Amino acid sequence: MLSPEISEYYRRGGERHRLAAGQGRLEFLRTWDVLTRVLPAAPADVLDVGGATGGYAGPLANAGYRVRVVDPLPEHVAQAATLPGVTAVPGDARALPAADHSVDAVLLLGPLYHLPERADRVAAWREAARVVRPGGVVVGATISRFASLFDGFVKDHFGDPRYRPLIEGALADGVHRNTDTGRTWFTTAYFHHPDEMAGEATEAGLGVRRVVAVEGPLWLTGPRLPEILASPELTDLLLQMMRAVEDEPSLLGASSHLLTVAHSPSNTSQAFTTDMAARTGVRDPG
Repeated sequence: MLSPEISEYYRRGGERHRLAAGQGRLEFLRTWDVLTRVLPAAPADVLDVGGATGGYAGPLANAGYRVRVVDPLPEHVAQAATLPGVTAVPGDARALPAADHSVDAVLLLGPLYHLPERADRVAAWREAARVVRPGGVVVGATISRFASLFDGFVKDHFGDPRYRPLIEGALADGVHRNTDTGRTWFTTAYFHHPDEMAGEATEAGLGVRRVVAVEGPLWLTGPRLPEILASPELTDLLLQMMRAVEDEPSLLGASSHLLTVAHSPSNTSQAFTTDMAARTGVRDPG
């Protein structure tokens, strides 16, 4: 289900602790902030597709959700299954092991990164639309087309002459082709232009509510970012301010990650979703 270099990247544990500090911690807190405002209230059934070792599944289960992880790597499935309140099964985002209209929400917080063909990405959205109940929520995460360009300067990757061709290729067609397992950069992936995601979800039969920036440009703040995240007061301020501008179109391309919030069309969608304007508090899972 995954190309060899992608499987090898995740088996090396490159993402296992990524959400714990720095840019990864900002990504987690902002993603969690959005989820608390768009997911139906717990207890609800959430299918976490590409959920890896349960970075989001664990906190969701702790918050009272019934969470099932689907992931292509057996190692991820085994680890996620050890989390209290979480079940996990192997599977492919394009052919989900779930019945029609069987869950209240579907998370695609990883699969869209690793499907370079548009038809496969639409298939993943379509599968999410199939398994979610009428009015249910589907949230898909994507990496910005320009993220690796910015990251290359922040982390001095351009010092390696092999890096520039990867960036030029990704800027041309969105595909970050890193097939050399010896490289420490992110593995082969698809980087979305901010204008692309809504069209893919809509083609799959979903209604798109919003496309929001996860980190905005704040992931580029360097050593200042850990200082901000070490302060509860500054972290809360950061989340409040980012919430106010998260769907500002001019900021989308500067964010490392984007979230597309969609729903399965239904006349009764209000029963399954929350009013984002009414829910402004952040529940940090720790």
